Amino acid sequence: MTRLFERALIRLSPLETGEDVPGFLQGLVTNDVKGALPVWSALLTAQGKVMFDFFVWPDASGGLLIDCEAAQADALAKRLTLYRLRRKIGIERADGLGVFWQNHPGDGGANDPRLAALGQRWIAAVSEDDSPADEAWLAHRLSLGVAEGQAELGNGEVLWLECNAVDLNGVSFTKGCYVGQEVVSRMQHRGTARTRAVMARFDNAPEAGREIMAGEKTVGRMGSSAGQAGIALVRLDRAADARAAGLPLVAGGIEVTLVRPDWATFAMEP
Repeated sequence: MTRLFERALIRLSPLETGEDVPGFLQGLVTNDVKGALPVWSALLTAQGKVMFDFFVWPDASGGLLIDCEAAQADALAKRLTLYRLRRKIGIERADGLGVFWQNHPGDGGANDPRLAALGQRWIAAVSEDDSPADEAWLAHRLSLGVAEGQAELGNGEVLWLECNAVDLNGVSFTKGCYVGQEVVSRMQHRGTARTRAVMARFDNAPEAGREIMAGEKTVGRMGSSAGQAGIALVRLDRAADARAAGLPLVAGGIEVTLVRPDWATFAMEP
């Protein structure tokens, strides 16, 4: 099967009868984990900046499964353990399970909750016969302009709404309090997200983390790339100023063209 080897699963399970695992996570993350699952969500700083983004799935134990970056799974589990305090909830990696993906509808998979065009994913037991799908998944995701993971969203540096979390169903404004909720709600109410994750196009891929420059002014920074497509986090006002001045956008000596994803609702000058 087509497995995403760069994803891992963390199991949150009740260790005593009556322990409410969804209730525990509900007070921490940006999305509603007591409703229909899976959902895309994040754990933020108190300032509304992303530490980890992930999917939340139901689990037969009565708990939840968190589908996250494999490289960040231990750090995320440790962070959740800090919030657990005295609650009787198990938090551990579920390495016998894997995340699988296909870019078209099929039997048994769940549509990606962010965008149907991203395809379907599901959880199943791992096998030595699993085929890696990580490169195909990265190229497909970047072709649609969807950002995820610390290579693109950083670690405590980027505000959740700058990641297009509203358009991609990554936040609930009705579920109640969670870490960073006041900042997220205030930004949404005031419409103050000036930086956005957008599509980047180029002939040769700049390195992830490279600053995107317009003359001497920093416009943004590059995220992941695959082929001639990538993700960039950019200040929309500075990108507009550069276009008005006729200045090319350059990252590491490579000219970059910025494009708003088709599904995005924020304004961006062509």
